[in-house]
Amino acid sequence: MKKHGLAIGLERIGSTFYLTFKVVGKLTHADYETLTPLVDNALKAVPRAKIRAYVDITELEGWELQAAWDDFKLGLKHNKEFCRVAVLGNKKWQKVASKVGNWFTTGEVKYFEDAIIATEWLHEKVISDSN
Repeated sequence: MKKHGLAIGLERIGSTFYLTFKVVGKLTHADYETLTPLVDNALKAVPRAKIRAYVDITELEGWELQAAWDDFKLGLKHNKEFCRVAVLGNKKWQKVASKVGNWFTTGEVKYFEDAIIATEWLHEKVISDSN
């Protein structure tokens, strides 16, 4: 039996949103039908919002083709809002995918294999932050 799960958390401090996202199994289009409106609705209420995302892909097995397209569209739509993205993984292909993610966002995307170090980096002050 294939496992699948999606955990999403969203917290706001001032104009900064902390998005946590954990995927188990294969990422699906249905997952993005849940995630995208959540992000869209949160951001439209705050001018000049910034997103710091913690993405745990240690149990990710891949994407459906439509989910990969959904991910690309979400990244492009909110490109300027993403300040930092900490990607927690444990496979070489995940590290490569994180580097590719840097091409599509103005914020920093960084790969980690240690959750504590990833969290510390995510919460560091960034000079371009307005808060």
